[in-house]
Order: sequence, then structure tokens, then C-alpha cells
Amino acid sequence: MKGFLTWFKSSTKLKRWMIVILLGIVLLCYGISLIVVDKQMGVQEVVKTAVSFVIGFTMVILGLIYMQKRTLEILIEAEIEEELADVQKLIFNKDIYDKGPKVVVIGGGTGLSSILKGLKQYTNNITAIINATEVTRDPQYYREQIEMLKFPDIKEAIIGLSNDEILMEKLLSYDLGNEKKNGVYFGELYLGVMQAIYGDLASSIESTDNILKITGKILPVTLDKVNIEAELRDGTTIQNRENIAEMAWKKISPIHKVYVKPTNARPSPGVLESIEEADAIIIGPGSLYTNIIPNLLIRGVAKSIKESKAMKIYVSNIMTQPGQTDDYSVSDHIDAIYEHIGKGVIDFCICDTGEITPEFIKMYNLKGSDLVAYNVKSINERGATVIKKDLGFVKGEVIRHDPELTASTIIELICNDLRYKDKHNEEQYLLLNSKQKPVKEREKEIKSNKKIKNNEIKKRRNKAERLKKTSKFTKKYQERMESIKNSEKTRLKNLKNYEALERVKKVLEEENKRGREK
Repeated sequence: MKGFLTWFKSSTKLKRWMIVILLGIVLLCYGISLIVVDKQMGVQEVVKTAVSFVIGFTMVILGLIYMQKRTLEILIEAEIEEELADVQKLIFNKDIYDKGPKVVVIGGGTGLSSILKGLKQYTNNITAIINATEVTRDPQYYREQIEMLKFPDIKEAIIGLSNDEILMEKLLSYDLGNEKKNGVYFGELYLGVMQAIYGDLASSIESTDNILKITGKILPVTLDKVNIEAELRDGTTIQNRENIAEMAWKKISPIHKVYVKPTNARPSPGVLESIEEADAIIIGPGSLYTNIIPNLLIRGVAKSIKESKAMKIYVSNIMTQPGQTDDYSVSDHIDAIYEHIGKGVIDFCICDTGEITPEFIKMYNLKGSDLVAYNVKSINERGATVIKKDLGFVKGEVIRHDPELTASTIIELICNDLRYKDKHNEEQYLLLNSKQKPVKEREKEIKSNKKIKNNEIKKRRNKAERLKKTSKFTKKYQERMESIKNSEKTRLKNLKNYEALERVKKVLEEENKRGREK
């Protein structure tokens, strides 16, 4: 009963539509009564009856439509805000998320994880296409016992799509060496055992989706054993993925091109199908030459993206990467993608416009990294519409994309597309639009917090400067300096006077000496 009465709260905004329906029924009853009571009806009575029927019928239909629409919004908001719990348990079906947009994310590393963390709040239909190139850094003794797989992109994707990211990260990153810290982690052991059981990487990841209860699915871009190689501008060839950035940095030569060997590597089952069926394809963020472009080089992937009717969105990195994208702007990132696979894979480009405190930028500068600059006109010339958003935030000592705000920006583009297609009354649009409301409020809160934080930093900096100018130490130091300067001046003056006096004495002595000789 309590759950039922919750529907009549003012915050639900349902009573207005109930009243509209009630008034519509009253007008319909009034029209019926006129027909029943009046034996003979003139023109005026006929018009009155017709108007009563039309208005009443219209009010009932509109009331039912908007009441149903508002009810769906309430159910979605209830899941977000954890209100209306009793009603939600009875009739809210979380399978509604299965009706969300089909989104394919192509990238790698922590950038991919950030996007997945945000998107899973809107839809279950997420496919993460990741680079399955092994990073060979395993201890030799352990590799002899089991074929250990170190696929960092798979790990980040699992963390991003899990229900509890913090716990999942701790689990997969747990070092089995304990105090020895031998670099053998549970996540790698788990993937190795799963592959041994299921026979191939794709099947083991698919089973992982069910075992670990993650949202969406993760697909390695290829099951073929591939290697990523790079060619620098000076002609140097680098044959291992993990050495590309380091070698380019040491050689002080930018990357010219990357290759996937063998070049005819086949895509994993489901990769091309996911791209073809997608409503939106997200490229990035992630390491440009070792995460993003290699995925696009697998046979058929770039072609499927170009032919897909999905919205194609590129999420730009916030910071450059030493050895990979030194001094790169957003346009340079897009050019690099186009040079490898051609145009037609980017419709929208999301750029971060947020202010990050200079202290963190300086920390990155010391490591050879800097903010990725963007020019709207330059990006537009490359066929992409620029979406400017404040997405960056500081997590510990690193700068990351805010998962919720980045996902909200992507979903906003999808909602605009649904409105354009006149689908704003469908369940998918209502779901996405309702979920965006609290995120937009949080976006305002984050912006205001950033302003407050920046203002506080400025105040502390100004205060420190004022204290420096007016501190007792400074005053004493200045007084001491002044006294030293004055004493030095006095000493020099006395020295000059002494030297002048000595010269006078010498002149007098010489005169006296000449006088005695005469």
C-alpha cells in the first residue's frame, strides 16, 4: 500500500495527467448525457455534444500517453536514485537496458576502461573490441609452468565493465608473489587457465563475461597471433609493441607508420557483425599507435566501420604520450588514423576543454607529456564535428577522462540522433534521457568544484606571495641587507677618506724633505 501511495507524490508529476483523464471522462459522460436526455436536438445541442466528445476523447488519449511516458521515466529514475523501491521490486524490469543502444568501443588501456565504466550505466549492449597483442614480460620460470597471457587491454576492459570496478581491479592486479612481488598477477593466471580450458582466447573471454558477471561483451580484435611493428621517420624499424614508445623517444624520431604482422590477420568471430549492427562506434581514447590504429588495421575492420550507418565518434586523448604523440594536436591524431586506414571513420570528435591545475601539467611536462591542443576549424576540415566538453579530472597523480561525463556526452549525441529520427517517444530515448538528468547536475557540480578549487589554489598562491613579502624573516633579512649595504658604503667612504689622507701626508712629507735638503 505504501509503495502504491508513492505514485501520488508531487514529485512523480502523475496527478496532473490523472486529472486530465478524469476531465476527459467527465466531458465524454456529459456528451452521452445530452444524447440520452434530449429527445430532440437542435444544431446548437449537436455542436455542443460533438465538441464535448472530441475534447473529452482527446484529453483521455493524451492523458494516457503522457501518463505512460511519465511512468516509464519514474521507473528509470527509481533505479538511479533508489527511490520507489517497493514499486520497483514489483514491476521494474532491468531488462530495459537490453533495449539500449548498441555501442562498439575500440581502444585500449585505461582510456577504454573509463569509457566502458560510464557507458554501462546506459545500456547492456556494449562491445569492447580490444587489442590482444601479448606483452612479454613474464618471469621465465613461471612461463615454463603455464602459458601466461599478459593482455593489459583485456584486463582494463573487464574492470571497466564489471559491477564493482575497484574490487575487480584489486582482484585482477593481485600479485601472487605476495612480498616477493615477482610480477605474476591473478588476472594473468586466470586468463591463462581459461584459455587452457576453452581452447581459444575468444571463448575464454566469452565465458569470463558470464563468470565475472560483467556488462556487455569483450572481443579480441583477432585470434591470430600478431605482432605490432613500427617504422620511425629516420627509417628505424621496431618489432615489439612494448618497445615502440621507448625506442622512438630514445631515437628522437617520430613514428611514421605502424604495421600488424601478419598483414592478413583475420578478425575474431563477432567483431565485424558487432560493428555492422552498432548504433554508435567509439574510437579511443588510448595509445594511438599501439592500441587504436592496430585494431583498425585488422582485415575488414576499417571497411566495416566506413560502411556502417552507425554514428562514429572519436574521443581524443587529454595528454600526449612520450615517444608516440609528442607535440601532437587532435588534428594530428586524426591525420595519423586517416593515413593508415583512410577517411570515413570519424563523424564527431570529442575534445576536452577543462582546466587542469598547472601543478599537474608540470608533473606531466617533466615526463615529456603535454596537453593535446585542438583547433575547431582544423578538425572540421577533416570532416569531423567538434564536441567541446569539460571531461578531464585528476585521479591521484594522473589525468583521466571522467567516465560519467564522457559517457553522457556520447549518449547526448545518440539522443540528438533519435530526436532527429523522431524517436523521442520510444523506450530507448526515454531511458537515455532520464539517465542523463542526474549526470548533467553532476557536471554542473564538478565545474563549480573545479572553479572553487582553482580559486582556492590562486588564493593560497597569492597568500604565500603576500606572506613572503611581509614575513618577519623577510623583514629581518631586508634590514640586515640594508645594514650590510650601509656598512659597506661607510667602509668604502672611510677607505677613500683614508687613502686621500695618506696621499696628503705623503705630499707634506715630500715637501718637508725638500725643504730640509735646501
